[in-house]
Amino acid sequence: MSDAQRVEVGFEGGQVFPIRLDTQTLKELRKALENGKGWLDLHTEDGVVSVDLSRVLFLRIASSENKVGFSS
Repeated sequence: MSDAQRVEVGFEGGQVFPIRLDTQTLKELRKALENGKGWLDLHTEDGVVSVDLSRVLFLRIASSENKVGFSS
C-alpha cells in the first residue's frame, strides 16, 4: 500500500479513528458515505476494518505534502 494516505474517520460521540488508506479504498469510502447506511469493510495495511457508515460524521484527509525538518 505504497500510495496510502493518512485519514481520520470521526464518529458520533467524538471518537476519531486514524487509518491509512490507498487511493482506491478512500474513493470507495467516500462513495459509500454518500449513501450513509450499512457497513463497509476497509482493507488497510493492518487488516480489515468494518465501519458503520451511519455513525461517521467526518473524514479528515492529510495533505499529500510531506514535511521533514524545520521550515521558515
